[in-house]
Amino acid sequence: MERLAKYIIIAASVALIGAFCWYFRDVIAYILLAAVFSLIASPIARTLRKIRIKRFIFPKWLASILSIVTVLVVLLSLFAFIIPIVSNVVVNFDASNLKTTGSSIELPLMELNRFLIETFPALGPDFRIETTILQHLESMLDINTFTSIIGSAAGTVIDIGVGLFAVVFISFFFINNDNMFKNIILSFVNDKYTRKTSEAIEDMYKLLSRYFIGLVIEVLGVALINTIGLHFVAGLTFSMAVGIAFMTGLLNIIPYVGPFVGGAIGTFLGLILKYYSVNPMGIDVSFWGYTAILIGIFVFAQLIDNYIFQPIIYSNSVKAHPLEIFIVLLMAGYVGGVVGMLIAIPSYTVIRVFAAKFLSHVKFVRMLTGSVQEKSQK
Repeated sequence: MERLAKYIIIAASVALIGAFCWYFRDVIAYILLAAVFSLIASPIARTLRKIRIKRFIFPKWLASILSIVTVLVVLLSLFAFIIPIVSNVVVNFDASNLKTTGSSIELPLMELNRFLIETFPALGPDFRIETTILQHLESMLDINTFTSIIGSAAGTVIDIGVGLFAVVFISFFFINNDNMFKNIILSFVNDKYTRKTSEAIEDMYKLLSRYFIGLVIEVLGVALINTIGLHFVAGLTFSMAVGIAFMTGLLNIIPYVGPFVGGAIGTFLGLILKYYSVNPMGIDVSFWGYTAILIGIFVFAQLIDNYIFQPIIYSNSVKAHPLEIFIVLLMAGYVGGVVGMLIAIPSYTVIRVFAAKFLSHVKFVRMLTGSVQEKSQK
């Protein structure tokens, strides 16, 4: 009877905790995002604290603020490169270019339409892919849709502003007090597990910090390769090349799906800027030739990412085998889709670290987390 009562109490406690987390999910999300942000900014703060200018040493609060400002300036500066792309496509898009450039793409479109009709006879002899696309665009861009988009965008901007302020505010205290996040976790842990939990949190902090910093480096690396290709090979202006490259770099964070989406968007924007802009840009080649060049640039960047960047970041930062990472990503994608794939590696890292500390007596866990255990013993 006592055992049944114990199980009931445990189940009720879990249900209450789950309900609490669900009701305050936004607040919990802010705390977790602040923890991630602090993982990226903390190395900068620690470096600033080591700097000595005669007798002046950076106070912890000043180093924390400067580290946050540094990360925000870098991120906002990179995002700012996207604005010229949007303004150029929206403002400089010239409908008259549909006629002036029609001759350059008329033959490729005819060949594409003929191929589609022969492959899919159900489309009918009068099928035109350009007409179908324009009809869909017209149906999407009616005034009601535009109004609702503006309204939802305004609400989203406000929510993002509130969330950004909350994340930055919480991050300051996490960076200023290195042990605050750990102490919050330890306050819920039984005393006999405090030491192991504290060690696990420290190992987790080191691995996740290297992972997220590596992720930022991966985004910048992919963006740099695409910038060089788009500017020097495809002939786009530098600002346009950086904007498109940074978008593809950000989308590249999404495993497997992101590179294809980023490459498709980058190719589409490159074609728009060359053929449908008031001030066309790009090297003088045929439509299909230019398309092949754009695709080749993104494929080359992806190959560099797959064979150089990702093995270093995923294998060395989280101390996991590439096949192990691949299986985890597949399982996460099946369960949670794109969001699941985004949080798969950090979540798996946390699980591996705690398993190495608390389940090291299990042979399977010991084999799976051997690299983590070796690191923690050094």
